[in-house]
Amino acid sequence: MVYIFYVLSGFIIFQLVLPFLTVASSRLFGHEQLNTSQETTHDYGCIITAYKNAQIAIPLVHSLLRQMHPKFHIYLVADNCPADFSTGIQDPRLSEFVPEPALNLKAKSIIFAMDRFVRAHDYTVIFDADNLAHPAFLAEIERYARAGHRCVQGQRTAKNTDNEFAAADSLGEHYKNYIERYAPYLLGSSSVISGSGMATETTLYRAYLNSPAIQEGQHQWKRMLQEDKILQNFLLLSGERIVYARKAICYDEKVDTADAVQTQRSRWLFSYFQNLPNTLAILRKGLFPFNWNTFFFGLITLSLPMFIQVALAGVLFLIGLVVQPTVSIAIATAGIIFAGTVLWTLQLSGHPQLITKALTAIPAFIGRQGVALLKMGNPNKNFKHTEHKKFISVDEILGSDKDDSKSGNG
Repeated sequence: MVYIFYVLSGFIIFQLVLPFLTVASSRLFGHEQLNTSQETTHDYGCIITAYKNAQIAIPLVHSLLRQMHPKFHIYLVADNCPADFSTGIQDPRLSEFVPEPALNLKAKSIIFAMDRFVRAHDYTVIFDADNLAHPAFLAEIERYARAGHRCVQGQRTAKNTDNEFAAADSLGEHYKNYIERYAPYLLGSSSVISGSGMATETTLYRAYLNSPAIQEGQHQWKRMLQEDKILQNFLLLSGERIVYARKAICYDEKVDTADAVQTQRSRWLFSYFQNLPNTLAILRKGLFPFNWNTFFFGLITLSLPMFIQVALAGVLFLIGLVVQPTVSIAIATAGIIFAGTVLWTLQLSGHPQLITKALTAIPAFIGRQGVALLKMGNPNKNFKHTEHKKFISVDEILGSDKDDSKSGNG
């Protein structure tokens, strides 16, 4: 038992310190080199997957129609929506579909849209219905496409931080954006996929959709591994690299109630543990023979969810007071480094004020994730669709950003 304690303690200390080492290394040695000598103007197929509530996608459609990049087409799949649904937007760059019968799966909606492409697009971009795209989103993605990158993840950031729960959710995303996406990219590894706001070369994306994980997963309903994890597994195991376009901003609705936290995190936690064998396979592939891109990505995606890291560290700290106080000191030191790294990344991201706004919700946020962990055993029974209700235009967000900048809060 003592041996297990030492192994677990070493593991959690490493996990708590790894984010600091990642950020520090990226600051000291990381760099971005984009060879954008290509003169090709790529064409983008933008797929919006909406489930039950397609009205929420209307602001996203408007934001995409305002893109600075000239070549794209939008495909809105309104799954499980009224047959007469329409955005009311008349534009030749928009195609709307209401599948019959309902598809009830994001991957099926994507396949449905790709089968109806109006032309052969160079890249396929995936959006959730609650997203918004900055007017320069595709133009920023294009910089990386012209450099020859086949999969580009944009930066998802909050479109709502109007209450403490949304602020806490946004805080976590900013931290993960830096630790799991920006810093690994600067260090020559791959960024973790966010689930939306990513562009993948269409031929590569079709190969992913034809992979066994997708083809078999379509019949597993809510037990299917999340599409973003299947995509990143497919890419890394195929020797591809996922790059991070930090200035390609995709706004995303954050959960704003305790119930919504529990609903969303139950799916995410199930997917994390379900994906562990794939994560270990990527880590092994990176070790033998050694490949930095694959190895470091496996290391980053192996990291436990934040609240589990903190909870496990707390338990091991208390055990260590009895078994080996020196280990408790090491865990406490690692915990302090971890907390400092969270603050550091928020400072580097330009959002230190989120700590103050989210402070009162953090205990409830963590508590609901604990409940979600207990309820993830039966996905088909306990997993529910996260409801989105923030009907916000991109103009409102851009105006808010300008106000924050003027007031010194940005």
